[in-house]
Order: sequence, then structure tokens, then C-alpha cells
Amino acid sequence: MCGRIALYSDTTHLAQLLEAGVDPELLEGLKPRWNIGPMSRILGVWENSEGERTLSAFRWGLVPGWAKDPLAVRSTFNARAETVATKPTFRSAFKRWRILVPVDAFYEWKAGTPKQPYAFKRVDGEPVVFAGLREYWKGEDGTELRTATIITTDAGPDMPIHNRQPVVLERDTWEHWLDPEVTDREELEPLLKPTREGTLTHYPVTRDVGYIRNDGPELVQEIAGS
Repeated sequence: MCGRIALYSDTTHLAQLLEAGVDPELLEGLKPRWNIGPMSRILGVWENSEGERTLSAFRWGLVPGWAKDPLAVRSTFNARAETVATKPTFRSAFKRWRILVPVDAFYEWKAGTPKQPYAFKRVDGEPVVFAGLREYWKGEDGTELRTATIITTDAGPDMPIHNRQPVVLERDTWEHWLDPEVTDREELEPLLKPTREGTLTHYPVTRDVGYIRNDGPELVQEIAGS
């Protein structure tokens, strides 16, 4: 699973990396964060039919357009690669509304008493780019939501402490993943695989990251091994 991330890179850098323009609404209240959980704002890049990419903000926790009550849709911050193409909650978004979700780090907990959190980053120092989906929901009262989810798959060699991991997309797959003309699951599902060995590094961090109210650069700093 992937339920906690850090995102503190400069927006301009992210937009350049992902070859995207920036949604003007994104800049309102945007600030670095080191402890982002579901229902909070995350960033995603989407592509229109003209091939133009935009970096926008989404609420983390996908609400399908057909949902009558967004509060009744739970545990949709992750979508399993094995069922994302067929599960009603995600299948329309998988076919039409795929996004790239950039993060600087993500956290996972190693089982134990107490559980020990670890931060995961790219070995090359660049932001990690996840495979994600977006949706647009509008209520009868005019309420609008732009929401997103992060796709997970079986753990690879770079994820030794858990049996699941987010799908990390490499640069040479971004164009294909975003292309709205690509709708065939047989073309897309092969991208939803564990990272190649040596892509990610990880290290223990303070247990303070377990409390969502805590936020600061100290949360992503390495502590003595555990």
C-alpha cells in the first residue's frame, strides 16, 4: 500500500521534469509538506487530447463520477494493479483518466512492536513518479471534487519490508501512460510492475511520522538503524 507521502520539491521543477504546464489554481495555498495522508491534496499530471500536459491538484482518495455520496466512498487512496482495469470504482479512470503523481518520498512501516517507519526515495535523487488515476465528481448542490488514487502492485526487491508497493513509472513510460488515445488494458497493465532493483533506497525515520498532525523536514531525515 501507499498511504503517506512527502512532497516538498519546487513546483517549477516538478512541472519541468514532467513537461507540464501548471494549473493556476495549484498555486493557491501550496506549500512543502513532509507528511501527507489520504484526503489531503496531492499533485498529478494529466494530458488532454492535444497532447498538452497540466500539473494540477487532486484530493487523495478517488471518488468515481457515478457516486451519489463522496463520503460513502472509502479506502480508495490506492488501487490494486491486479483489479484496477475491472473494478467499477476505478475502471473508467483507468481507461480514460490516467495521471502521473510526483512525490519526493513515501513512507512504509515495518512490522514489529512498535512498527518502524521507513522513508523511500529514488537512488538518483529525482522525485518518484507514481502511476495514478483521476476522477471528476459533481454533486447535485454544485459541489465539485477532483480526486485521485495511486496504483499499487506486488513488492519488488527495493521494498523488503512490505508485500505491496506503489507503481513507480520511469520516464520512458510516461508518454504511453498519459496518452488518452491508449485505452487497451493489454497495453497498460504491463507498466504496472514492481520497480527494478536499485531504483529506490530506504532508511528508518522517526516514529513521529505516524501522527498526521506532525509535519516538517525532520520527518524525512534518517535516524539510527532499526
